[in-house]
Amino acid sequence: MTQRIVFNRMEVAGSLGDLGTLLPIAIAMVLLNGLSPTGVFLSIGVYYVLSGLYFGLTVPVQPMKVIGAYAIATAMAPEQILASCLLMGILLLIVGLTGAIDLIAKITPKPVIRGVQLSTGALLMSGGIRFMMGTSRFQELENAVEPYLALQALGPVPISLVIGCIGAVVTLLLLDSRRFPAGLVVVAGGVAAGLILGARLTMGLGDIGLNLPAWLPVGFPAKVDFTFALFVLVLPQLPMTLGNAVLAYTDLSKEYFKEQSAKVTNRKACVSMALANFFSFCVGGMPMCHGAGGLAAHFRFGARTAGSNVIIGVVFAAMALLFGRHIIDVLHLLPMSILGVLLVFAGSQLALTVMDLNTRKEYFTATLILGITLASNLAAGFIAGMVVAHLLRCEKLSV
Repeated sequence: MTQRIVFNRMEVAGSLGDLGTLLPIAIAMVLLNGLSPTGVFLSIGVYYVLSGLYFGLTVPVQPMKVIGAYAIATAMAPEQILASCLLMGILLLIVGLTGAIDLIAKITPKPVIRGVQLSTGALLMSGGIRFMMGTSRFQELENAVEPYLALQALGPVPISLVIGCIGAVVTLLLLDSRRFPAGLVVVAGGVAAGLILGARLTMGLGDIGLNLPAWLPVGFPAKVDFTFALFVLVLPQLPMTLGNAVLAYTDLSKEYFKEQSAKVTNRKACVSMALANFFSFCVGGMPMCHGAGGLAAHFRFGARTAGSNVIIGVVFAAMALLFGRHIIDVLHLLPMSILGVLLVFAGSQLALTVMDLNTRKEYFTATLILGITLASNLAAGFIAGMVVAHLLRCEKLSV
């Protein structure tokens, strides 16, 4: 019988695999949107630990990307973000408890799920490459390829590209190594590079102490905040969450863990995310979900049990309670280009799931979802893919 919880260097490495998705959005929502740093990272840590222990295997925790991206781009007020957090929790609880998600799963063909996974993987890879090139939205806003390093270039070459290329080569060399796990070596090397290249660390020993989260730190959102959040944030996010964080995630979990993933059902994934968002709302955190991309990242870098969840969850929770608002200073030690490396390899792992499709129609559906996602967003790709996949079941139609 496979152990549910294992603590070893591979689980440590795997626990770090999804930092490329998690940290940029979480840090930006603290710095630009005014969310509570203690609340954000404590809720992430608690969710990692509890979901891992409940499901008994590696479980990803990710920010809701549609909400995060729009909130960051518009410098949205924290009250509106927290309103979306509560609303998403309520809707996911309803969809999960009523079994509506099972109906959605029944009418969702396999090529659509693979298209969502392919599109998510492509987005992760693209985002990772932008981090390595220093051209991500956050880096452009900060007007620096590595906003928290003193050194920005080696001659004409951006320092992010130098660090990223070195990190990518090291990852390729060690990706299947159990003695020197790639994720652990690359993240540790990134922190060392941050220290050597002059990462700004303004926190002192006097700033370390017990920092309990405030309950509803910005107060209860007003009615207008809920109305705005519903139409601008929640409704655009919901199809992506159901497609990627539920259907694509549970499918990938079964592919990776076989019978061990018996608990990972569509209903339980919805309820899990709902409860996490209720807690996050109460402590001033961000909207959270599972995600196929996060699972691919953890798995590719070595995570196989709930041990990886306990490791990264305890780290985040402890850092939130010990450092409070200064947790951001500590995280600045890790160059953004290293996060980009993690994203590229996680995205490629997820995108390759499309290889088990068989017919031209199936590949057409999956690649159509990718095209629409790149031109618009994943929610639009998922909806269009559903329509096209069912139309292509007609024998008179060919591609």
